[in-house]
Amino acid sequence: MVKFSKQFEGQLIPEWKEAFVDYRQLKKDFKNIQFLNNNNSNDTKNQNSSVPNSIISSLRNYSPFGHHQNGEHVPPIQVHRKLGSSYDTELLEQFAETGAIKEFFACLDQQLNKVNKFYRTKENEFMERGNSLRKQMDILIQLKFAFQDQQGSIDKEYHSISCTFSNEEDSVRNREDPEEETEEISTDEIQFSDSCRADEVGEPTQVKREEEKLRTLSGRVINCQGKNLRINIPLTTPLRTFSAITYLVREDLINQSRKFSIGAGKVHINQTKLRHSEKMIKRGFIELYKGLEYLKLYRNLNMLAFMKILKKFDKVTSKQVPPIYLKVVESSYFNSSDKVIKLSDEVEELFVRNFAGDDRKKASKYLRPSHRHKESHSVTFFIGLFGGCFLALLTGYVVMAHLSGLYKPEQDSLYMETVYPVLGLFSLIFLHFFLYGCNIVAWRKTRINYSFIFELVPTKELTYRDIFLVCTMAMTTVVGTMLLHLTLLTKGYSYAQLQHIPGLLILVFLLMLLCPFNVIYRSTRYRFLCTIRNIIFSPLYKVVMQDFFVADQLCSQVPMLRNLEYVACYYISGSYKTLDYGYCTRKNYYKDLAYAVSFLPYYWRAMQCARRWFDEGERSHLVNLGKYVSAMLAAGAKVAYEKDGSSNVGWLCVVIFSTAATVYQLYWDFVRDWGLLQFNSNNPLLRNELMLRNKAIYYFSMGLNVILRLAWLQTVVHSTLQGVDSRVTTLFLAALEVIRRGLWNFFRLEHEQLNNAGKFRAVNIVPLPFHEVDEED
Repeated sequence: MVKFSKQFEGQLIPEWKEAFVDYRQLKKDFKNIQFLNNNNSNDTKNQNSSVPNSIISSLRNYSPFGHHQNGEHVPPIQVHRKLGSSYDTELLEQFAETGAIKEFFACLDQQLNKVNKFYRTKENEFMERGNSLRKQMDILIQLKFAFQDQQGSIDKEYHSISCTFSNEEDSVRNREDPEEETEEISTDEIQFSDSCRADEVGEPTQVKREEEKLRTLSGRVINCQGKNLRINIPLTTPLRTFSAITYLVREDLINQSRKFSIGAGKVHINQTKLRHSEKMIKRGFIELYKGLEYLKLYRNLNMLAFMKILKKFDKVTSKQVPPIYLKVVESSYFNSSDKVIKLSDEVEELFVRNFAGDDRKKASKYLRPSHRHKESHSVTFFIGLFGGCFLALLTGYVVMAHLSGLYKPEQDSLYMETVYPVLGLFSLIFLHFFLYGCNIVAWRKTRINYSFIFELVPTKELTYRDIFLVCTMAMTTVVGTMLLHLTLLTKGYSYAQLQHIPGLLILVFLLMLLCPFNVIYRSTRYRFLCTIRNIIFSPLYKVVMQDFFVADQLCSQVPMLRNLEYVACYYISGSYKTLDYGYCTRKNYYKDLAYAVSFLPYYWRAMQCARRWFDEGERSHLVNLGKYVSAMLAAGAKVAYEKDGSSNVGWLCVVIFSTAATVYQLYWDFVRDWGLLQFNSNNPLLRNELMLRNKAIYYFSMGLNVILRLAWLQTVVHSTLQGVDSRVTTLFLAALEVIRRGLWNFFRLEHEQLNNAGKFRAVNIVPLPFHEVDEED
């Protein structure tokens, strides 16, 4: 049977962990009482006067009302309620372990006060958010009705402008799903009567503070009878950004060429903005409902924790304390307030009516999605099956390659130049993917809410079992193909006859990645392709955690990208037909492309930093941008040195730029990404909050990160593994960098989780489309 403490910790909300009842501390105080009680019982048995004392104690315990003084019942404790809804317990009966019991009830009061305070704070926040969403929904409904009534009377040739627009800053904290951003942009406009009141549009103070930090260009102010209403649509895509700028320019030209009078009761709004506004409000309701469900869980778990600890206390002391204190807990604010339940029901009704067509089953898919896939034993079986096949095939390939002498220096350059890059390409990709699966195992074990951090859809996210299955299946296929290719070579087939095999292998995996059918984790593949698109077109897309996290992974996959570029050149140019593997290294434009590939991941990441600085206005993003600029300079020095390895100046440039970039990167890894090296911390050179109990893991990881960051030294010392080709050494060092990135991933998300927990941020803050602004704005 699982202990309640483990169940409690397993079910609580990770971001609100500090706000929950500290059950471990209460249990610790209780064990202290239990220990003193056992000692007192043993001492009492050794005294002659123990019999009458035991009789009196038994009579008191037997009485359901405790002891009496002057004919009146006196309870063992009395809980006083002070100003500010705080509680303080007073002991009215002398206990054998008075000091320990006083400490226990002091801790119990402290936990009750903490729970009440947090619950009230979150309740007020969600109530304020709910009021804002109701007002936003009222405006949206009025706009939709006006559009349906007056859409047919729009003058399609000339649109009479009866409102004023101006650029305003806009919140872009959250981006809508890529599936929702593929709509055709419509330039039709609608007009509606000025029945909405701009002064009714409210927004929580916390959201306003968040939006004050962000910048964009899409905000428009509508002046309706002297009241200003701004419509904010986040500029999350290039199309939306360019549409907003084009729309502003078009309106400026129209306003300069024609004169307009401000209508007394007519306002125009873009139809596309109306659709996006509806999506923003819909997502706001989903996040609000999620937060309310969390608050219900918070109340139930804390109530259960109080009941459990008081039950334990009653078993040891045999006093009538639990009923008295439980009445106080039950009547306290966090358990007696019904505002959250009423608001939750109201939110569900509004969502069913306005976004689900009165279909509760459809609404529940959005409001109450299933969070975990059903674990299947067949998946585990196939992981073991393909894992065993992979190891067997890899062993056979290594033995055959060793007997053939393929990996010896200058033994068979044709194989190492044409086939080996394909093996290295897939090895680095699926090693990285496998480490991501290991990261998920570690994140789940330490209760790091990676799904919330990456904004993954609970019903579509990959589990670690899925990832391990994909890795073992893919690598079994790759190594099996390589073994088949090598076997045919040893049987006497020529390279010309077998050169199409590695190319077909790449083509098969590419078709699987781009397959439009609902097979092989289509939603995950689509999400990945959208993320790659966002990275490539940085800084035109709004940057979220998932985007720059994947971009950071690409920074560790530069050797893989260079292999991919070379293999693509080899097959696309047709060099595989003539076995001219040096064609791509002789042509200047292909050589320039190979150099550009070394810079692209750092360039993309630098552009993301620039976009985040533009959106949020924080200078730390500019400092982070400098880190990637230094990495680009170091990569450029390495490329130049590889081109002319005999230059002493080139060698000196590699050492200077790489050393500066390494120091820069190590500082950012430890201080900013991992949040370590805090000299005032209770844990030397770490931080106060640690999710791993063993501190040695942090010190070991920091040391290993330093060592692996120095892998660039191989470029200047020209060291290789003895008896093997230099390309094998290059692949080995690239694999070490991928392993370093896998290690980095865990601590990066640990720091992000602690930041969320420090701000008690368990749900996303969705920007709302309609905002009231002042006249002068």
